[in-house]
Parts: sequence; C-alpha cells; structure tokens
Amino acid sequence: QLQASGGGSVQAGGSLRLSCAASGFTLDDYAIGWFRQAPGKEREGVACIRNADGSTYYADAVKGRFTISTANTKATVYLQMNSLKPEDTAVYYCAAGDNFLRMIRWGVWTEATYDSWGQGTQVTVSS
Repeated sequence: QLQASGGGSVQAGGSLRLSCAASGFTLDDYAIGWFRQAPGKEREGVACIRNADGSTYYADAVKGRFTISTANTKATVYLQMNSLKPEDTAVYYCAAGDNFLRMIRWGVWTEATYDSWGQGTQVTVSS
C-alpha cells in the first residue's frame, strides 16, 4: 500500500515536498512514479525513479525544478518541488511497479507499468 502526502497551497515560486510511503514492503526493487492530474486534463507522468539503479526521469515541464529521491530506508520516495508555477496545480499521485519487462515495453510514463497506486494529494499554486 502506498500513502502520498505533503500537498498544500503555496504561492508561485514556492516549494513543497511530497512523500510516498510504502507500508508492508520496501521499495528496493521498484520503480516509483509521480503522476498528476489537473482539472479537466488527463493524468500525466511527472517524475520516476528506478531504485534498482537510481535512474531518474523527469517530464520536460518539471525538469530543473522537481527532484525525485528515495530515503535511505527505501520505504519512502520524495518529490521535491521548487519554483512552483500555477500550472503545477493538480492532484499528485505516486505509483509503484516492479515488472521491468512492462517498463521496457511501455515506458515509465504509462500508467499500466505500475501495480500499486497511492491516493492523491492536492497541490495548489496561486499566482
């Protein structure tokens, strides 16, 4: 089970750190993705980390502003979001997957790559 937290309301230019905590398992061999869904839009991938080798992936819209990382305990993944913009306003979800054949086939931005999803956490950025 995954638990996402850390959302809130900030002004443009501010920062937030989201957490994705796993219960009942560790994330050592998982890829963890952060996705977001803005009102009236489809859910989109934001960042992904593959804990097996530490590879990270970012959507163009957040490169240089967001950083994904894994805690030393391997039980929590963070999404540090800096220089937030109003267009970052969305519900943010974390997801975990350990089927790397699926990942190779579908990529890190495809929802079907992931098996477990956390509930969303709202991020609101005001101008």
